[in-house]
Amino acid sequence: MSLARTINHIRNGGFAKYWRDMQYIGDAKWGRMVGLDSNGNAYWENYEEQPGRQRWVDFKQPDYDSTQIEPMWHAWLSHTRAEPPSTDPMVTKFEKPWQIPAYENFTGTRGAYRPYNTTKPKLYAWEPKIAARHG
Repeated sequence: MSLARTINHIRNGGFAKYWRDMQYIGDAKWGRMVGLDSNGNAYWENYEEQPGRQRWVDFKQPDYDSTQIEPMWHAWLSHTRAEPPSTDPMVTKFEKPWQIPAYENFTGTRGAYRPYNTTKPKLYAWEPKIAARHG
């Protein structure tokens, strides 16, 4: 990042935002806030950035995961949709009774999905057989 770009970001967002962005995403970005989702994540846009890096998300939780992004916002971030869901009339016009709340991915944690298993294991642990001593 050039010195002029760094000074511009500090001037626009302040030193606290610059420091936070450098700690969380490794780059100081400033742009127009496009909207918020139901998880509290903020979505930003700046067309002065490099192509492909013009849209980004500022996660509300410090321990962030990509499963915290809603599908419509993900489509906007990946440039699949031109309009953000906050201003797109197709998204805001219709109710979505089929949409369930988005949940995080709990793989590798205690909350991970584990189906009930009814099959016998193919491998068995070795169990020693102790013979009686004669003597």
